[in-house]
Amino acid sequence: MEFNHTSVLLRETVDSVVTNPKGIYVDCTLGGAGHAHAVGEMLDPEGMIIGLDQDEDALSVARQRLSDLKCQVLTIPTNFSNLKEALQNEGIYEVDGFIFDLGVSSYQLDTPERGFSYMNDGPLDMRMDKEAPLTAEEVVNEYDAEALLQIIRDYGEERWAKRIVEFIVNARQEKRITTTGDLVRIIKQAIPAKARQDGPHPAKRTFQAIRIEVNRELAILHDSFVDAVSMLKPKGKIGVITFHSLEDRITKQTFKELSTACICPPELPMCVCNHKAVVKAKNKAIEPSAGEIEVNPRARSAKLRVAVKL
Repeated sequence: MEFNHTSVLLRETVDSVVTNPKGIYVDCTLGGAGHAHAVGEMLDPEGMIIGLDQDEDALSVARQRLSDLKCQVLTIPTNFSNLKEALQNEGIYEVDGFIFDLGVSSYQLDTPERGFSYMNDGPLDMRMDKEAPLTAEEVVNEYDAEALLQIIRDYGEERWAKRIVEFIVNARQEKRITTTGDLVRIIKQAIPAKARQDGPHPAKRTFQAIRIEVNRELAILHDSFVDAVSMLKPKGKIGVITFHSLEDRITKQTFKELSTACICPPELPMCVCNHKAVVKAKNKAIEPSAGEIEVNPRARSAKLRVAVKL
């Protein structure tokens, strides 16, 4: 199985999160194991790297790639929204660091039959977990126009969302939309030619939006970050790599919430919430260098945010 994936902000992430060579570290989005392997190389034999991923293809490759590490290795087939239960089921209640890389792997993007790619024709799938019930085909063909508009507008931040939805609804009345190629053609028809001349691929934002809906990517972020922080040891760190503004906004807001002592409405004369700050977060995100972007253009939009447990 060919599983090529270039990890973004690799050294920046690992150097920011790993502080204890004998510690326990969790890569919540194992993928091709790039970050996990780099963490494992910094650990002693007593240390442990744990990888979570809902994609069995990714887990199979990652296990092979992590087999040369001297530290302990554990892989768990699950979505990171289940991280707390999954770790506690393994008898792990405290962790030294968590890494979340919220990008789709190059393998998933470049494998036509996974249905993520707007560059290659394949079935409209987009499931990271191939056993999950909801597919992109169902979203495109069975969601009503209002729901589709909200997804493409909000998750894709697509200025032509209304027109794209109109074209999708008209097309699916004639025949079911079943392939990525079909959907790309419809999107190109919907966006005026002049608007397609500059910028990213015209289907990029719509495909991103549908992928987010299929995999519930944004819905699970806040609670997953809160669960991870609750399991961090004092001075343990969490690092989150995002690739679009919606993910980054949720990450930033969650870190702000967790680093704020009082969350009472400002009009109250005294604090009644009893909320305590549990992390200290860096205000500025870390971004890829020009050199990394040149080698890996997919890193262009990446941002790394780091918080430390108090």
